[in-house]
Amino acid sequence: MSWPLSANLSMLFTALPLPARIEAAAQAGFDGIEIQFPYAVPADELDVALQRAGLPLVLFNVPAGDLLEGGAGLAGVPGREAEFARALEEALAYAAVARPQRVNVLPGRLLEGTPREAALEVLAGNLAKAADVFGDLDVEVVCEAINRIDMPGFLLATGDELAQMIERVGHPNLSAQLDFYHMQRMDESLPAVIDRLKGLIGHVQFADAPARGAPGSGIIDFAEAFDALGRSGYKGWLGAEYRLSPGMPDDPRWMRVWQAAGYIRRPDRSV
Repeated sequence: MSWPLSANLSMLFTALPLPARIEAAAQAGFDGIEIQFPYAVPADELDVALQRAGLPLVLFNVPAGDLLEGGAGLAGVPGREAEFARALEEALAYAAVARPQRVNVLPGRLLEGTPREAALEVLAGNLAKAADVFGDLDVEVVCEAINRIDMPGFLLATGDELAQMIERVGHPNLSAQLDFYHMQRMDESLPAVIDRLKGLIGHVQFADAPARGAPGSGIIDFAEAFDALGRSGYKGWLGAEYRLSPGMPDDPRWMRVWQAAGYIRRPDRSV
């Protein structure tokens, strides 16, 4: 089984301004793009660049408050529901113009002094709201587990924790974003995680571990993971979200290996 390939432009081709990264991704052979937080670029400007390159916008994140500065974020914090609602409004307005296929809601960290169950309850409610409102735009909502080595205290960090949250919300417009790198950093078996999330996976991202480099730079057995992904029936995208080593060119040589193995394909860009 093979999948279309998207480039995460928050981590790839970063020597270029964001709109120029889209054309660079197309030239490198990617089939779509994703961005962690695109909001610094006007949505109409991003849409023009996407149309010029003939690439779809696969995914971006809902604003996450202070998460990247070491805070707890918004989605799983009791008392920050109004802030999360404003973040949803900002993401909705951007999505109405830039037309992503899906958006990712980051659960965030457990705020010190907050009972874990209270945080999970707020997260579940916020995910249900996001799934509702983005459904009106035909945009899918995903939620991601992130390892607790890179982000200590993250609310969801394992495949089972992620699966439990998706099942808890039980919304038809909510699914799991599975990141191979984060699961490997948690010493999770990728085939076992994929089996646990079977039927719940809406998007897949990858980088090698432990350094979050390009495929082939670490210890992940991608062939094993892709075999499991194929057995699961997953039909979505593979999102490249890795860091380049200092001085390494933006040359995804691993793509040739994956193409030869039949793991990746080029979709019909007219869709």
